[in-house]
Amino acid sequence: MKKLTTKAAAVAAAAAIAVSGVLVSASPAAAATYGGECGSGYKVVNEDNVGSKGTVYLTYNSSTGRNCVVTKRHSPGSAVVIEAGLSVSPAGNHWAAYEGGSFTSYAGPVYLNAAGKCVDWMGRIGGTEGGERGTNCG
Repeated sequence: MKKLTTKAAAVAAAAAIAVSGVLVSASPAAAATYGGECGSGYKVVNEDNVGSKGTVYLTYNSSTGRNCVVTKRHSPGSAVVIEAGLSVSPAGNHWAAYEGGSFTSYAGPVYLNAAGKCVDWMGRIGGTEGGERGTNCG
């Protein structure tokens, strides 16, 4: 009986270690989330991954007809080049609203009055780009 109890305890301990190891290794990296950077009344209407580095958020304020873009890193840290751009579609060779520079966590907010129009929006982190062209019309 003692051997059976000892063996059962060993199996239970091994299972506990295996499960805890899986849980530790399965923990996801911190993800960027929209935190209201555009201000009151802005709701996220679209978003896109910036590779594995972060997320670019397109928001809209229905009472003002203005869009806003923010590009956020998943894990803030040392300053890197982060950019946010927004234009009425097609953007052409430049962004109507743009912010870019060395930041630790996010670029933007940048704003544009685009009620009833399609927009081009983008975010870049360290040269990796996300965003879309000709979306969110209306």
